[in-house]
Amino acid sequence: MSSIPRLTLNTGAPMPAIGLGCWGGVTEAERAAAEPWILTALKAGYRHLDTAHGYGTEVVVGKAIRASGIPREDIFVTTKLPPHHGGKVEYSINESLERLGLDYVDLYLVHWPQSEAYVDGNDDPKDASGELIVNDPPKFAQVWEQMEKVYASGKARAIGVSNFSVKTLEQLIKSAKVMPAANQLELHPYLQQPALMEYCASKGIKVIAYTPTGYATVRSDPTITSLASKYGVMPAQIILAWHLLRGNAAVPKSANGEHQKGNLVIPKLSQTDFEAICALDREERLCNKADSKGKVYGWNYAQLGW
Repeated sequence: MSSIPRLTLNTGAPMPAIGLGCWGGVTEAERAAAEPWILTALKAGYRHLDTAHGYGTEVVVGKAIRASGIPREDIFVTTKLPPHHGGKVEYSINESLERLGLDYVDLYLVHWPQSEAYVDGNDDPKDASGELIVNDPPKFAQVWEQMEKVYASGKARAIGVSNFSVKTLEQLIKSAKVMPAANQLELHPYLQQPALMEYCASKGIKVIAYTPTGYATVRSDPTITSLASKYGVMPAQIILAWHLLRGNAAVPKSANGEHQKGNLVIPKLSQTDFEAICALDREERLCNKADSKGKVYGWNYAQLGW
């Protein structure tokens, strides 16, 4: 078994390679109920918390940090700019910091490449036909310029993106003065995205996996369950070990105390077993699939570069 490594961002800052995904559900009650399990994770040893405006858990993440008694500087905190705040990034980070009760976040991500319209503060503004109202063409340069100002202010110690492809990264980088420090994306054995990982590595952009264990779909794969039995660990631990060998970070969400502890105990896979997991790639999205109209938050796969 190995301890959790830290990855060094292009700012020089260390980031724990295993974090806690702090998505808490869709209702206010579910989100408020997240505080106890976030606190449990901190007490178990987690030092990387991943939240977002859109998760609705910034308030409880802040409460859990304060309740833990752990010094702020020992905890790596990520939050995200929502798509409808593309024209008001400074306002949005100030809102997030107020909810968190923090002076800064360690990493601030543009949650999606597409920018939605801002309509009365609605998180998902829709037109008369029920379609999300998104800006076309996307406003990469304007949004990233504001992100760079947030970085310069110290309110975010690093800035990055989420759900960006090679296509959208190349569009953003054209005018960027600050290279993104990280790209958070859906990544698991059924969706391995090697070309995107290679591109990010070439630019010094660290990759962070969300939905990293692929839900029960991937955890119940015969190859994964067989390896879990071989190493005497949970399937999730096998998949997290695979992520670390690939050199990326992962932010699994778990409200179960025993599972949280297990996710911090990583087996050392043999090269043969690592390659067996690499052979499972299906290019299959499990989290953010296109809807019946072929869109993901207002964009199709071609627009997203997926």
